[in-house]
Amino acid sequence: MDFVPPNKLVKIKPDTLEYVRKLYNLDKPGSMKEAVNILNEWVQKQPHFNKKDFITATRCLEVAIVLSKGSVERAKTQLDKMCTMRTLYPEFFGIFNPKTDCPGLFDMCHTVILPKLTKDHYRVYVTKFLNSEDYLQPLYYKYHITVAEYLKSHDYFCGVVMIVDVSISNFLSYIKKTDIIMMKKAINISIDGYGIRIKAIHVISDSKFLDNALAIVKPMLSAKIASRIHVHNSYEELHKIIPKEILPKDYGGEERSIKTLQEEWIEELSSEEHLSYLKVMNGATTNESCRQKSQFAEQYAGMPGTFRFLSVE
Repeated sequence: MDFVPPNKLVKIKPDTLEYVRKLYNLDKPGSMKEAVNILNEWVQKQPHFNKKDFITATRCLEVAIVLSKGSVERAKTQLDKMCTMRTLYPEFFGIFNPKTDCPGLFDMCHTVILPKLTKDHYRVYVTKFLNSEDYLQPLYYKYHITVAEYLKSHDYFCGVVMIVDVSISNFLSYIKKTDIIMMKKAINISIDGYGIRIKAIHVISDSKFLDNALAIVKPMLSAKIASRIHVHNSYEELHKIIPKEILPKDYGGEERSIKTLQEEWIEELSSEEHLSYLKVMNGATTNESCRQKSQFAEQYAGMPGTFRFLSVE
């Protein structure tokens, strides 16, 4: 993959490919192609993979390597976990159409990827919880997963900076309604399955109850990610961290409003092209009867909701 096609929802910088590849020592001519070929050869040899001809395989495999910090071995583990999680947690996946399959979700929150990358080529993901009494947790996670699928097939980036805006919502009320096991599964899918690397999580709130809410959330995260949570009392504090040209105008920035961006994302994720892509990728599961049981026990039995051995009739 020598270039990324133009996309108004996820723009890259002119030097993004060069910058990211150089960051992981894959900038020499032919080095990335060699890494992709090694990874693809490994995929073809996995007897428990139900799908080996990934759509846009070069892009999919290259992005997996990039999000694995240039390590082919880590990328192997990430692809294996992604396919396994589709088998273990089918309720999170499938063909998900935001226009028809998530009534009420966008009354609860707006959740979008911002179009421009940061100077160090990270993507900014904003979720703004609205003043709603409903917490549609399963739909919220399924929507995030279909966004992740889109990024893996259209984007090129180092990782994600998250903004969680709970300034006008009762976030503690949402947290109290949270299914902790479901949350942990969703986090595992995002980080271990899709390989999303989180550089920082910026929470916007002036609520005195925020510490109570974070005390529930932090144990679901690794110690490293939990240490990257930063709390801000106002949007202005974000300007010291993220340039105004990246932020939506609702946040004092220059980008389209978060509501407009949400509408554009719904339209794109509901397109026939993306739904067809989801249909094909939904087949990227595993046949655990073809995997060594000891390998499954070692790598996956400790995951929430799993069991010691997966038996497939």
